[in-house]
Amino acid sequence: MVSFASMLSESLAQAETLSGNAAVTPDTARPWMLKDANFKPKAKHVIFLFMNGGISQVDSFDPKPMLTKFDGKPMPGGDLGHERKTGALMKSPFAFKQYGKSGIELSELWPNLGDCVDDMCMVRSVYTEIPNHEPALIMMNTGANVIGRPSMGSWLTYGLGTDNRNLPGFVILCPQVPTTVGPPLWSSAFLPPVTQATYVSTDVRDKNFDPYKLIPDIHNDRFDIKQQRHELDLVHKLDELNMAETQADPQLEATIGSMETAYRMQTEAPDVFDVRKESAATIKMYGEGSTARGCLTAARLIERGVRMVQVYYSQGDPWDAHQDIQAHRKNAKDSDQPFAALIKDLKAHGLFDETIIVCGSEFGRTPVVELGGAGTHAGRDHNPHGFTMWLAGGGIKGGMTYGATDDFGWKVVDKPVHVHDIHATILYLMGIEHTKLTYRSSGRDFRLTDVSGNVIHDIIA
Repeated sequence: MVSFASMLSESLAQAETLSGNAAVTPDTARPWMLKDANFKPKAKHVIFLFMNGGISQVDSFDPKPMLTKFDGKPMPGGDLGHERKTGALMKSPFAFKQYGKSGIELSELWPNLGDCVDDMCMVRSVYTEIPNHEPALIMMNTGANVIGRPSMGSWLTYGLGTDNRNLPGFVILCPQVPTTVGPPLWSSAFLPPVTQATYVSTDVRDKNFDPYKLIPDIHNDRFDIKQQRHELDLVHKLDELNMAETQADPQLEATIGSMETAYRMQTEAPDVFDVRKESAATIKMYGEGSTARGCLTAARLIERGVRMVQVYYSQGDPWDAHQDIQAHRKNAKDSDQPFAALIKDLKAHGLFDETIIVCGSEFGRTPVVELGGAGTHAGRDHNPHGFTMWLAGGGIKGGMTYGATDDFGWKVVDKPVHVHDIHATILYLMGIEHTKLTYRSSGRDFRLTDVSGNVIHDIIA
């Protein structure tokens, strides 16, 4: 039997051959790669900015004048059947204005993103099935409503490999773990364990930003790199002996894979995660806070060849504004400047055109006020029927909107986009035919888009 180390080396070698235009050449070992000779993958990397908890589309990216006009009036059609008790229509307390040459309207919460709106595509017609955080989060990240499927980053790493042998192919950045669901959102599930994400904290309470404290055990005080290499080589030999006697053990392979990744990370991770080396101008551009740190780190990881980076806002459901939508002010203040800085930084480093930035949350929020619970009644309930996500870079048309919700921002009425469609489009831009990127498990061929998904060609440049 072949050892995990050999398989890993072979996998990495194959991944290296897929850099540049090689990814679109016929490859019998990778039947999921698009074979159209006229098509060249438009992106190599993905950054997913995740506002976990459910951002309100009608208070951020989807202006509704009729919501203002009929503020305080009953929603036409009667009870919308929400999770919680709701009342009349509630106008947005935030003013909207046009930005850029495209004239796209954003709320006052996003002035910095407004400067970048001509690089962005606002998809205002996204929908999902279940209005609870857990299944909606799992759907957005894994293409299923239940735990147990591989995450999008794992599918990308499985399909394309990694461009940097010294760093993981898929990285999660969040101040604390877990978010509402936690690690299953970035699990490799039944895919090879090497495709699972590596979680790194972006907690800013440690003002020293020491990467050796940020990444536990990244430095070995007892053995130098050469001695560790000898130790790993011994483990590999023992692994080969074990494989010759028994069947493959996925847990053993995952452990050895983690050891290999940790060994290689020692040479590069401390540098890429050390924000202290950034210029004062760069730090000022991104601003302060964990989201700023996450966005800056994401840019540097992409620059080093990491396939996908996901930046979560924080632990729990911080965008879940049931009681008072004014809570969005702080969240947006923490996010607006870093999101815009990420776009500008990638453009300055020549990486914007090869990196897909996708931003959103698990669902949106209702146009009516929520009445349940105690305290201020100025919040909104969950809304899976119509919400906004925005994309930029990596072959996405800038300065456009796509699709629409009704006059009040409740349901999609034009060009509906399911989460599977978002996933299919991202895979397509990376050079992958989403219906062919499959993996057989428990007698079935699984894929990220399940049995659905359509590429949104209208938003592709």
